[in-house]
Amino acid sequence: MELRVLRYFLAVAREESICGAAESLHLSQPTLSRQLMDLEAELGKKLFLRGNRRITLTEDGALLRKRAEEILDLVEKTTGELTAEPADLAGDIYIGAGETRGFPSSSPAASRMQAPWRTGLADGSTR
Repeated sequence: MELRVLRYFLAVAREESICGAAESLHLSQPTLSRQLMDLEAELGKKLFLRGNRRITLTEDGALLRKRAEEILDLVEKTTGELTAEPADLAGDIYIGAGETRGFPSSSPAASRMQAPWRTGLADGSTR
C-alpha cells in the first residue's frame, strides 16, 4: 500500500465522486479508478458503494479512511520533526537533587551546561 494511493483514496472519500477526486488530484478518471480497484484487490475488501452520482464508503472503507488519515498525519508529523532546525527545540530542564556529598558539584556542572544556551551558542561552539 503506497502513501500516494492512500491520498487518492481519501480524495475520493472526501469528494464522494471519482470524477471530482480525479479533477482535484489532476488525474484522469480511468487512472484513479484503476488505482482504487487495485487497492481493493490488494486488501481483498470492497471499500466503496458506487452509486449513479455518488460514492459512499463501506464499513471497511470507513475504517481505512480513519487509518489512512492517521497514517498520513503521522507521516507529516514525522517529516516535520526530522526536518526541523535544532533552534526550534525549546523548553526547560529541571534537575532534582538531594543534599548529598555530590550535590555541591552539580551546581557548577549545570551552569556549564546552561552557558552555551545563554550566549546563543547552543551547538557548543565558541565562535
